[in-house]
Amino acid sequence: MNIKESSSEHSPLLGLSQRLPPSNIQAEQSLLGALMTNNKAYDKVSDFLLGEHFADPVNKIIYEAIVKRIDAGQIADAVTLKAEFEHSGVLDEVGGITYLAHLLQSMVGIINARDYGKAIHDSWVRRQLIDIGEDIVNGAFQSNTTSTGTDQITIGEEKLFQLATHKGQENGFVPFENALAEAINIANRAFMNSSGVAGLTTGLRDLDKRTGGLHSSDLVILAGRPAMGKTALATKIAFNAARSILRATDEQVDNTKLAGTVAFFSLEMSAEQLATRLLSEESRVSSERIRRGEIGQKDFDRFVQVSRELSKIPLYIDDTPAISLSVMRTRCRRLLRTKGLKLVVVDYLQLMRPSLGSRPESRVLEISQITQGLKALAKEFEIPVIALSQLSRQVESREDKRPQLADLRESGSIEQDADSVMFVYRDEYYLQQRMPKPIAFDGEDKYRIALEKWQSDMNRVHNKAELILEKQRHGPTCKIDLFFEGEFTRFSDLDNVHDY
Repeated sequence: MNIKESSSEHSPLLGLSQRLPPSNIQAEQSLLGALMTNNKAYDKVSDFLLGEHFADPVNKIIYEAIVKRIDAGQIADAVTLKAEFEHSGVLDEVGGITYLAHLLQSMVGIINARDYGKAIHDSWVRRQLIDIGEDIVNGAFQSNTTSTGTDQITIGEEKLFQLATHKGQENGFVPFENALAEAINIANRAFMNSSGVAGLTTGLRDLDKRTGGLHSSDLVILAGRPAMGKTALATKIAFNAARSILRATDEQVDNTKLAGTVAFFSLEMSAEQLATRLLSEESRVSSERIRRGEIGQKDFDRFVQVSRELSKIPLYIDDTPAISLSVMRTRCRRLLRTKGLKLVVVDYLQLMRPSLGSRPESRVLEISQITQGLKALAKEFEIPVIALSQLSRQVESREDKRPQLADLRESGSIEQDADSVMFVYRDEYYLQQRMPKPIAFDGEDKYRIALEKWQSDMNRVHNKAELILEKQRHGPTCKIDLFFEGEFTRFSDLDNVHDY
């Protein structure tokens, strides 16, 4: 009985372990020979091939030496490499001048350099797949109370995603020239866009004007006390962004493929409640009346018509309660891979849990891990992430209840990790609670004067909200006035002329 038959009889895994890892030594030698013959061949593989992709350690050393010399503007051939290896004391390690001569003889043609590079890279990808597969199998066999089968799926999927998108390469230094080119591209997008928005639009004119939209890799914190309208504002921004993505899709040559999606993680409200809010806002039918069934046939027909129009919006809602950071990352990864991803909204971060297996010593450290994880997610997927946050009760103890950065609840790391921090504030909410009562005044005239002043103040702030941009890495802080309709929980631009 041969080895394969014997191993497969006892253990399929043992049989797999007897196989040699995928490699293409001939392609490695042919590519190295082509590079040494003509350094310009490096341009054909420089965008995807690294030394770590070579199966033979000697070929890896030689390739990295060639790349180093080419990047330095120096010639990399058998003569210069021999001198360099002699100087560094590794000439014998790489096979001496005999092996360098053999590489030159192995060169089939410079024109095939990219094909050789692709073959080398493909073999490396297959070796990585074997390593990941072995890790998954070994992890599944282990009986570990802190790591469930679902956790193993998440870990395996993350490794596969990194292999598929980054080819296993770690992010390294970016030449300043490349960074400048990307900065010019961003400025050009804003210049070509009549609205001056370089990022993803929020659909709110004055907010886009002050921020340039939502930018890739940014973590935006939207905070406020309960009843201020955080969720309503976040839903509005997510919906407007999704609608702009749909328009961009329609403008594409191939409009059958979405230009991206918006992911909304609602840890507090159900998907149906969020959908009802959006339907109420767009149809101008009160969500309260919808829930109570107090709508006529005309309103219901309008409701159904709007729902059909909104069904095409690329907005995906996940209402899993107390979702962990690792599970959120996995689901975003799937959405990015299958449909594209342009924006993530989290409502709200204090209801999240840190990554699986992580047990911080305190709530402050836990929140710190979550905000750092959300920032890492924004950078990894190159998308903006909006995370809602609660504020501490110390706001209520002040005369002026407008939020400050110090009011961010449970962790200063929220302020530190965020690229932008915005507070939503409605003076009308607090003013309503201060309505004068006759019993508090000595005389009807005093009560009437107080009531008239209160009514005047209410008229001044009625249907108005403030979006306080307290931190912005891309620009100055400011205050943005918005229009708010409580009946439809709807935020929009304020049309009258106002100062900031």
